[in-house]
Amino acid sequence: MARAFISIGSNIDPAENVRAAIRSLARQTRLIGISMVYCTDALDRPEQPPYYNCVVAIEAAVSPAEVKHGVLRPIENSLGRKRTGDKYAARTIDLDLIVYGDLAMDEDGIKLPDPEILERPFLAIPLFELAPDLVLAGYNRRIEEIAARLPQGGMKPLKDYSWLLREEASRGFGAKRGCQE
Repeated sequence: MARAFISIGSNIDPAENVRAAIRSLARQTRLIGISMVYCTDALDRPEQPPYYNCVVAIEAAVSPAEVKHGVLRPIENSLGRKRTGDKYAARTIDLDLIVYGDLAMDEDGIKLPDPEILERPFLAIPLFELAPDLVLAGYNRRIEEIAARLPQGGMKPLKDYSWLLREEASRGFGAKRGCQE
């Protein structure tokens, strides 16, 4: 089994869609960690609503291609993701495999580790939270160093929401809770 990391982002009903994506991942994989969820402005689109971004860690028993096409894409489809030619379009959910064990690859539309980790704080910082000793395969760079040099000013931690996601994940998501507000 490989430890893999999935980035999650949404700016259309983000609280609902990030939670639904994590719930679906937990049903299909062994979820082993959820980073802090951050609220960030949409890249190059100031008119769009902000994103909720986080990274989750899973244990993957299948290949990177199967994770991407057999797990992540079906979840995106089930949550109404519409792919267009606009790389920065608003979206219900965006799930990307960003690290898969110590594998470095660039084939079949999959680049691992995702090169955007090197420049996007909303990927590097949550990844650092989950795996502070990680060295990115193929880059031979420590995630600690990458995260430390990236600006964090545009990232607002959603502490209560993150706590709720982790709490629900620890209880298996569908478990009934006592008093609800």
